[in-house]
Amino acid sequence: MNLNAQELQSIKDSFFNILALFLSQDKIESKYVACLMKWSAQLNLSQEDLHKIEGEFDRLEFHDAESKVEKMEAIYHLVHMIYMDNIVEDIELEVAAVYAQRLGFEAGVVGELFKAIATAPFDGNATNAVRTNVKEFLKLHNL
Repeated sequence: MNLNAQELQSIKDSFFNILALFLSQDKIESKYVACLMKWSAQLNLSQEDLHKIEGEFDRLEFHDAESKVEKMEAIYHLVHMIYMDNIVEDIELEVAAVYAQRLGFEAGVVGELFKAIATAPFDGNATNAVRTNVKEFLKLHNL
């Protein structure tokens, strides 16, 4: 997916929000850390990006999306991170499920949503069509 600078920054901000969610836990499983590290590398975080959190790493705060639009954007950013390497890994879906549930999605809906995301390429859907599919999914489930 081709992104402009503003879209990329928005996705990076979402990444830092996901990172904050996991850092707020008493214990983080190493498999989650590996997934977050992979996404950070794929996002090509710059020195400037990392400088923003330097010295604040332990004080990063998770910010819950308040509106339906913000929740949809957060899920879209998550989908983008999952698709960066065109491979959907189980651990990415686990991280996504934790994040989506924290955003207020019910466990059953999370499973359906990520099943649709994971199978999109096999269903003949281009990855850039996933954003539209996410919007339609959220409307279908009144989210």
